[in-house]
Amino acid sequence: MAAVKSSLPDADLKVVGTALQGALVDLVDLSLAAKQVHWNVVGPRFRSVHLQLDDVVTTARLHSDVVAERASALGVTPDGRAATVAGSSAIGTVPEGWIKDTEAVQVLVVALGRVVERMRERIAATEKPDPVTQDLLIGLTGELEKHAWMFQAENA
Repeated sequence: MAAVKSSLPDADLKVVGTALQGALVDLVDLSLAAKQVHWNVVGPRFRSVHLQLDDVVTTARLHSDVVAERASALGVTPDGRAATVAGSSAIGTVPEGWIKDTEAVQVLVVALGRVVERMRERIAATEKPDPVTQDLLIGLTGELEKHAWMFQAENA
C-alpha cells in the first residue's frame, strides 16, 4: 500500500527511488565510517583530523535526512536499516583499533571518493526523470567533494 503517491511516472519514480536509496545508504555508512575513525584516530595531527571527521559526519547525517525525506515525499520508503546499509554501501571496511592520523586521512579519501563517484552517477541518472532530486544530489556532491579535497590536502 502506498501512503504517498508521487507525481512522477512509475518508470521515472523507479530511477529516482533507486538513486535516492543508494544515496541514503552511502551517506549513512559514510557517517558511521567517519565516526568510527574519529573515535580511533591517533597521531600528531589528532586534533585537526578529529575535528575534520566530525564535519564529515555532520554533512552526511544532515544530507541523509534530506535524501530520505525526498524519497518519502515521492512515495518511496527510505531504508536506512543496518543490514541494508551493510549490504549495499560502497565504502568498505574501516580498520579496527587505533588508526594513525595519516591512515585515517587515507581511509576518508577513499571513502569520500567512492561516495562521490556514485553520487555523480546518480546525478546523471536523475537529470531527466526528476531535476529536483538531481539538484539535491548536486548540492550534496559539492559538499562531499569539498571534504574530499580537504582530506586529500592533509596527505599532500
